[in-house]
Amino acid sequence: MTATQTFLLKDYKLTCGAEVRDNGQFEPSLVITRQAWPSRPRTIAMQRGVHPTEEIAIAAAHAQGLEWIANYG
Repeated sequence: MTATQTFLLKDYKLTCGAEVRDNGQFEPSLVITRQAWPSRPRTIAMQRGVHPTEEIAIAAAHAQGLEWIANYG
């Protein structure tokens, strides 16, 4: 099962997710889509750390998204 949350920042949409692993921990995922042309979605590589809750994994993905936008956006 995968939980997701969407955040809007500047011209970007961040889709942050958390997927449960076999050990009961959650792994974050992140897709960034620019809301102006070209709007090609980018899947951002996340560190393979695991987190105890969905909320913590989504917060880690959100923090990574903010960093990506600050550096490359």
